[in-house]
Amino acid sequence: MTEISMAEAIQQFLQQRKLQSKVHALRITEVWTQLMGKIIAQYTNEIKIVGHTLYISTTIAPLKQELMYQRLLIIQRVNEALGEELIEEVVIQ
Repeated sequence: MTEISMAEAIQQFLQQRKLQSKVHALRITEVWTQLMGKIIAQYTNEIKIVGHTLYISTTIAPLKQELMYQRLLIIQRVNEALGEELIEEVVIQ
């Protein structure tokens, strides 16, 4: 029997149960204020990941526009926070 670390076992479990993107979204939500600042975090309604796409939801039109301009920066900051190149696209809703 091959021995694996606890971290590897958890990673395999999450992948098998298709929970990995929810865990990543939770991690992003936890550091969103640090990544984007208080004001943006305050008016962001929902953050979710589907595949390699980060969906950000807000009802504030000027904030939507600002986030559209910052998509590349958001991808960079989120990937740094996750420690892997997971996010390839950002969709503002």
